[in-house]
Amino acid sequence: MSGRSGIKRISADFAEGLSVRIAAEAAFDPLEHFSKKQLNIYDRNVQLSLIAASSAWKDAGVELAESEKDTAGVCFGTGLGGAHALDDIYLNLYKQGASRVSPLFITKIMCNAPASYISIKYGLSGPCLTYSNACASSALAIGEAYRQIKYGLADLMLAGGAESVITYGSCKAWESLGVLAKEDAENPSSSCRPFSKDRTGMVLGEGSGMVVLENMERAKKRGAYIYGEISGYGSTADANHITSPSPDGQARAIKQALQEASMTADMIDYINAHGTATFANDSSETQAIKKAFGAQAFNVPVSSSKSMIGHLMGAAGAVEFAVALLAIRNKAVPPTANLRQPDPDCDLDYVPNEGRTGIDVRAVMSNSFAFGGTNAVLIARAV
Repeated sequence: MSGRSGIKRISADFAEGLSVRIAAEAAFDPLEHFSKKQLNIYDRNVQLSLIAASSAWKDAGVELAESEKDTAGVCFGTGLGGAHALDDIYLNLYKQGASRVSPLFITKIMCNAPASYISIKYGLSGPCLTYSNACASSALAIGEAYRQIKYGLADLMLAGGAESVITYGSCKAWESLGVLAKEDAENPSSSCRPFSKDRTGMVLGEGSGMVVLENMERAKKRGAYIYGEISGYGSTADANHITSPSPDGQARAIKQALQEASMTADMIDYINAHGTATFANDSSETQAIKKAFGAQAFNVPVSSSKSMIGHLMGAAGAVEFAVALLAIRNKAVPPTANLRQPDPDCDLDYVPNEGRTGIDVRAVMSNSFAFGGTNAVLIARAV
């Protein structure tokens, strides 16, 4: 809400070998959460996911009887899986000449490791599903968890995602793609500027977001605090281009979500945008919202959390959905930080630089649009 950015210079020594040396790193001490033995087993993305899952589980106040665990599960999203373990093994093999690899390597890099460790920790023996659809991964995981409950396949789901790709190999790959923001020389924290005419690209971030989903009857019966009710979910493919976004595909996902929620555009009080700060994404998302919302597009506040936390890749959808839910709870809309110059191609209400309080936020939408042309849109409303 304050518009304060977590983007700064990368702390690792490998940053000296990069041309783009900024990111939004998660600030935590692994030893405060895990034993040294566990840290030898868990890649950083598993660490982040277990911390977020623990936070969500505690906040939800869930207590499951053994008989209930068969209908409780996990839906998880991540883009690259164990990127840190992968980087380490390549370094050992190709540069340092190691002749063998750790037997823990496979279980550290596999994309389903976080979901599996979460299910083991809480004894959740229902569906355990992993989605790897680039930047839409965790939004899809939440949407599919919602469907598991909606269609009676589960009673409770831990859903969300994690990503940690701030490694030398990953950063070099993103550099070569040419979509990373140039570092602001005067203030590195303001380098990510979604929807601003002077934007130069996205900033890599890392983190995890998890939510507990359960059917309404169960939640009310046990007296749970309910942040919001998921009422709509849209999922489409652009079927167009591997990296260039399509406003048409995005608009179809928005319309799907509205249709399932039985809502019209004027019922949405806030949109948490995908808002990466690349020229292609920001302009296409603006067009998509206009296509789906019509004239109402100019009346709904839209903001990008990535301006402050960077692009969390596979975890972005879950963390940003949590931000949207908090807008309902706090009756407040967070800002798009660093929005310096209006862009004629991005002409909606992007809540520039300062959050807004005292707003009756009854329904929110969260957009996630990924490389590969995968689109996921979630709608939640106040209860």
